[in-house]
Amino acid sequence: MPSSPRQAPLALDAESFRTLGHALVDQLAGLLAAVSDGPVTRDEPASAVRAALDLDGPLPEQGTAPGPLLAETAERLFGHSLFNAHPRFFGYITASPAPIGILGDLLAAALNANVGARALSPAATELEVQTVRWIAQLIGFPTACGGLMVSGGNMANLVCFWAARAARAGWDVRQEGTGGASPRLRVYGSAETHTWIQKAADLSGLGTASIRWIPTDAEQRMDVDALRRAIEADVAAGDRPLLVVGTAGTVSTGAVDPLPAIATVCREHGVWFHVDGAYGGFAAAAEGAPADLAGIGLADSIAVDPHKWLYAPLEAGCALVRDAEHLRAAFAYHPPYYHFEERVTNFVDYGPQNSRGFRALKVWLALRHVGASGYRTMIGDDMRLARALADAVRRTPELELLTQSLSITTFRYVPAGLAATIGDPAIDARLDAINRELLDRLQRGGELFVSNAVVGGRYALRACVVNFQTTPADIDAIPPIVVRVGREVVREA
Repeated sequence: MPSSPRQAPLALDAESFRTLGHALVDQLAGLLAAVSDGPVTRDEPASAVRAALDLDGPLPEQGTAPGPLLAETAERLFGHSLFNAHPRFFGYITASPAPIGILGDLLAAALNANVGARALSPAATELEVQTVRWIAQLIGFPTACGGLMVSGGNMANLVCFWAARAARAGWDVRQEGTGGASPRLRVYGSAETHTWIQKAADLSGLGTASIRWIPTDAEQRMDVDALRRAIEADVAAGDRPLLVVGTAGTVSTGAVDPLPAIATVCREHGVWFHVDGAYGGFAAAAEGAPADLAGIGLADSIAVDPHKWLYAPLEAGCALVRDAEHLRAAFAYHPPYYHFEERVTNFVDYGPQNSRGFRALKVWLALRHVGASGYRTMIGDDMRLARALADAVRRTPELELLTQSLSITTFRYVPAGLAATIGDPAIDARLDAINRELLDRLQRGGELFVSNAVVGGRYALRACVVNFQTTPADIDAIPPIVVRVGREVVREA
């Protein structure tokens, strides 16, 4: 080969990179500052979005100058996206991204560490170890635990599920599997448990029929007496109770299961106690949180999502297991092509990924930026805003409050003429239809974005506040917007 320098089309010299980066950061600062002045989302069909971003053409043969490419792409993306950073985004549980986390992702990408083995990522590995420890400290979980950063709540819960399976199956389940296993493994969760448990039972070989769905009380909390009876019945039938999932903040209503009581049942029967705290786990740090969140410290494992109530940019989940050896026992293999020191932390041994990005950096930076007290304040503010919404709903004659817990408030629109006939099956069906149409219009309209829940068989609108951009004025705007659009739905029907 000739000795002249290689000409790689992707390469940028330091000055070009600096110029492009400064221009992009300047542009993003303006675009982010303007988010709250525009709609939460725009009602555009897929074809219009593709056309706006020029996504129907073939792969170009020749490249494009990076400056105009970055500027044009940023402008188009911000012009045709939904913004969970918008102060009136109340849908699902996706937080506004912390600015320092945005910059942290840039720094992490520049380093491009593969945080699978410490030899490949010495600084990133040690930083992730500290991040895991800080997260445990913040929520009241033992800081000597094992854990790792993952993509989100589903994966964090799956990691803990697989750790429980390896630890409590009663045989070498990693080698022998679960096909035709005897005794049959059983897992338990309330009827409000997130669907990750079905994925976990499926992917782990137990099958979804292994799940015992435990009923809930009037507040959507697990019935602990029913749990105890289910475990005892399975033991009597010769099955092996493996794991109980207690939920710290259900998706629909934010209900917190009676975690300390569940922990007691698990200890009595030698069952792994897992807490799905993907949403509500971080509320344990805040004043005014449900007392049952103290049960987090009793769990064998817990899943939390920093990209929810730590406001980290997506993706950032975290799996915590009381005994780190349970993670290694569930995931570690040591083939001859790995030459890694086994006496140090190699996250490849803690979860299913080999190649792992530097997710911890944006979380670590934010924890350093505001500290535990900053998070306690912001999470507490979100819960207070949700309670303020509940109060505003109570004061609004055409709205009916259904539930309020953590930072989730559920309610529905009830036209004045129908309020006296609630309970009539035909009227209830009509109210469900009205609120479904109302939700669709609200989501497409762009003024605010809420999601839905079904509470006691009633179709509800659901507002979740996990957004440090949201103000009391944004909360006050919800009832009049919902009533106005609700009246339009009824009038047009």
